[in-house]
Amino acid sequence: MTAPGIRLVLREVHEGEQDLEKQLHAVADRHRTDHEVRHVAIDLARWSLLNRQALAPFAGRYGDELGRDQHPAVPSGVLSAVRERSAELVGRRSAPGLLLLRDLRELYLLASGNSVLWTMLGQAAQTVKDKDLLGVVTECHDRTMRQAVWCNATIKVLSPQLLTSL
Repeated sequence: MTAPGIRLVLREVHEGEQDLEKQLHAVADRHRTDHEVRHVAIDLARWSLLNRQALAPFAGRYGDELGRDQHPAVPSGVLSAVRERSAELVGRRSAPGLLLLRDLRELYLLASGNSVLWTMLGQAAQTVKDKDLLGVVTECHDRTMRQAVWCNATIKVLSPQLLTSL
């Protein structure tokens, strides 16, 4: 099936999910002293990987090669060690809370951007009557929305205390 617009959005959402996954791993590393944030960020990163993997079967159908990058976007060993040490050092100062709020905001914006792409892809799938793609879009979009909701909820919980205690 030739649909250049669908191919374009498939590529965009694939790259968006990859970016979100990488950023979630970076946030998990940067805030490793906050165990809840670290563990949830790692779980949410896995959801982005699942979303990317779910798109792979549609790459050929719409003329792209999404399947070549199906491995987790885990930071390299050296970079991970630097982030771990930075997290330990930052954890001893008052700024980590503000850094976490900034990170959560960036994650929220990435997840929200991906949500828009999933919506576009879903509308296109309905138009071309691709029920398989629509099913995948529905499942993946739900995960992406839950990522955005977690970021937003965590911002709401942390903001009052962090922004008024400076």
